[in-house]
Amino acid sequence: MKTFLWIATAGMLAFASCQSKPSYTIKGTIEGVADGEVVYLQDLVGRNWVSVDSAVVTGGTFQFTGDADTVTVSRYVTYAPGEMQTMVFLEPGTITLNMNKEVSKVAGTVCNDAYQKFMDEFIPLNKEMFALYQQSKNDSLSAEQRKEAEKQLEEKDSLSMEMMFNAISSNITNLMGVQMLTNYYGAFETERIQPLVDQIPASYASNEDVVALKEHLATVAKTAVGQKFIDFTMNTPEGESVKLSDFIAKNKYTLIDFWASWCGPCRAEMPNVVAAYKKYQAKGFGIVGVSLDRDAEAWKKAIKDLNITWPQMSDLKAWDCEGAKLYGVRSIPATVLVDQEGTIIARNLRGDAIESKLAELLK
Repeated sequence: MKTFLWIATAGMLAFASCQSKPSYTIKGTIEGVADGEVVYLQDLVGRNWVSVDSAVVTGGTFQFTGDADTVTVSRYVTYAPGEMQTMVFLEPGTITLNMNKEVSKVAGTVCNDAYQKFMDEFIPLNKEMFALYQQSKNDSLSAEQRKEAEKQLEEKDSLSMEMMFNAISSNITNLMGVQMLTNYYGAFETERIQPLVDQIPASYASNEDVVALKEHLATVAKTAVGQKFIDFTMNTPEGESVKLSDFIAKNKYTLIDFWASWCGPCRAEMPNVVAAYKKYQAKGFGIVGVSLDRDAEAWKKAIKDLNITWPQMSDLKAWDCEGAKLYGVRSIPATVLVDQEGTIIARNLRGDAIESKLAELLK
């Protein structure tokens, strides 16, 4: 999960320096921790914990008090990071936190209440999804039973995404909603995200993650359906330099397929792509694979193992892939369908959607 590093303006400015500033108090309980142990209030910068404050556990309780002033930030309350850690929004007021190794709960202020409400609904659903995933991998199931488990998993996944989207849209004017949006926007279509971005308060405008999100959306807009494709040059597995345009000019329709050998969903999707290529290649359909690999040998092995027979290109920069950046690709598999004139006519076709679109175009 992406690190929470938000700083956002909230509340009213103090009228004079002599007035008391808004403050937060975290009143916590923690299970299974002896008196004298230390709980920390920390920021997670990259992969490193940075301590902001500490409190000693007494009778299973601890407390943090600090100056909330005019900004709200999210931090983590941790005990032996990795064992117990809970995100808390440091808003003015009294925040209650109950920590244990299973499920911690936080409440007392606007953002903390909103986030806890979301987690109370999301965690049970996530557990159901994991159980269905395990069930779908059971070798004793018949093909029909496995298909039914996968169908239920897909339905639960769609439900979880709607749950997340609703939580974001309901809280987009506060830190909780903005923070969730910048962390999970990749799960939603740009058309759904843009209206939410437009509602982000001006006080968040300079936040680095909000700035990055807006830049990403601008990039995606340049390669949206109806726009002309953007050309780039990379190497084939054999080390030959090739241009994307070289392939697009040869086909009636070309699918730019962003993938990687290490990507499980990419490998699971590849049989659908292979089937579409076999069925429509003779009618003018082509594919160009753009790999987000870093290991050339792993890339070559996957090409062979997955029965990929269409052209491939990569700069072997993984997530720093220049082609992926040009098209705003933040998750894979991702696809862009381009016609022979270079116009983008579809994005992110997967599964049966590839077959349906090609059947429509190549009658």
